[in-house]
Amino acid sequence: MNKKETQKIVREAYGKIAQRQEGCGCGTCGPDTKEFAKSIGYSEEELKVIPDEANLALSCGNPTALAILKEGEVVLDLGSGAGFDCFLSATKVGPKGKVIGIDMTPEMIEKAKKNAKKNGVENVEFRLSEIEKLPVEDNSVEVVISNCVINLSADKINVFQEVHRVLMPGGRIAISDIALLKELPNRIQESIEAYVGCVGGAILVDEYKRIVEASGLKDVKITVKGTSACVDSNTKDPIGRAILDGLGENESLEDYVVSIYVEGYKE
Repeated sequence: MNKKETQKIVREAYGKIAQRQEGCGCGTCGPDTKEFAKSIGYSEEELKVIPDEANLALSCGNPTALAILKEGEVVLDLGSGAGFDCFLSATKVGPKGKVIGIDMTPEMIEKAKKNAKKNGVENVEFRLSEIEKLPVEDNSVEVVISNCVINLSADKINVFQEVHRVLMPGGRIAISDIALLKELPNRIQESIEAYVGCVGGAILVDEYKRIVEASGLKDVKITVKGTSACVDSNTKDPIGRAILDGLGENESLEDYVVSIYVEGYKE
């Protein structure tokens, strides 16, 4: 697939997820989204301030905790979905701070804006755009977060170049994502379901670090957290099942796919 085809497939798939029509992306199907969120690092107290409608179980970690957000900061969320991490960030930065959510899926942006209005959250803003071309001014944000999204980009180099551009000097990144310990089998790499499910577009951990460093960000640190939520062998998610079915006998995605935290800062 070329970049435009990839974007189209991802946009359509996550539009359907936003409408609860099919698929669960990198998370979990069913009503137990709060338990899923707790299992990947969100506390009960944090979940109380996030609208239930914003929790689509599309996360693979808690980048807001990694970022150690402070009052008054400006935060940018890449691939903000229905606003899950944006709403949590909004409570951490307070009324003097601001959170900007970027998503390329119209249905997600519409859902996030409705969630903000319904819950009276005024220090968030949602913008429709691809993360490879951010509608954000140079040197204008203090923190960039993202949660299980950059793996879906067909141009990760450009994503981090844009991240470097919009960060203020001294600004930092706190990203949760999916990466690989070794190359996936060809049948997984070529699977549309695997790409939408946050696996097919993932890259090797070392390559991920090289891309972030090449953008100009400093002190880049990647922490491997362990098995990704995407590799649950008991998943009822049709996307997850399609990924697992692409493996050979006695193979496990746990040998290939991990969740990671990515940190770094702009000089």
